[in-house]
Amino acid sequence: MRQLRGQERAITANRQTSWSFADAFVAEDEALRWARERAREAGLPSVSPGTGGALRLLAATADAKAVAEIGTGTGVSGIYLLHGMRPDGVLTTVDLQPERQQLAKTAFRAAGFAGNRARFIPGRALDVLPRLADGGYDLVFCDGDRLEYLDYLAESLRLLRPGGLVCFEGVFADGRTVDSGAQPPEVQRLRELLRAVRESQELVASMLPVGDGLLCAVRRG
Repeated sequence: MRQLRGQERAITANRQTSWSFADAFVAEDEALRWARERAREAGLPSVSPGTGGALRLLAATADAKAVAEIGTGTGVSGIYLLHGMRPDGVLTTVDLQPERQQLAKTAFRAAGFAGNRARFIPGRALDVLPRLADGGYDLVFCDGDRLEYLDYLAESLRLLRPGGLVCFEGVFADGRTVDSGAQPPEVQRLRELLRAVRESQELVASMLPVGDGLLCAVRRG
C-alpha cells in the first residue's frame, strides 16, 4: 500500500510538472508581456500563455473571421485570438471598464494589428450581447462574471454559426469546482455550467487543462 501511495504521489508530481511545462510552452512577445504587466498593475487576472495558445489554435482551426470576447481586460486574450483569426477577421470585445479597453487598444497596436481588426464595446455583457447578430460568430470567448456564465452560454448558442466554438475561462476556480466542501455562489454556477454543457444535445464539449481550466464546446451543425 505504501508503495502504491508513493507511486501516486510521483504521478501527481509528474503531472503537475508536465502541466506547468505545457502552460509555459507558448513564447510571448513584447506586446503580450506589456499587456500582461498592465493587468498585474491593475490587479486583473489574465489568461495564462497555455490558455492563450489554446485560444489562438482554436481560432485558427475554426478559420475564424468573427469572434466575440466577453472581458477585454488589458488585451492579453484578445492578442492571442487575433493571432489565430483570419487576416481580415474582426474581434468584437466587451468590457465594463472603458479604461481597460484603452490599454487593450494600445496592446493591439503594439502587436501589429490595424485599428479595424477590433471593435470595442463598453458595457455589461448581458446588455451588449443581445444586440449582436444571430449566427454571426465563429467563436465566443467568455471571461467575464462567473455568476453570468450560464447566461453567456444561452447567448453564445444564439450568436454562433453551426460548427462555431464557445470557450469559458477559469472553470477550475483554483480547484474549488471539484472540492466537495461548501463553495460560494460563483463556484456553484460554474458547476451548473459544466452540467449544462456536458448534458447539452446541441454541443460537443471538452475540458482543456490549461491555465485555470478552459471549457470548450462546438455547436453541432
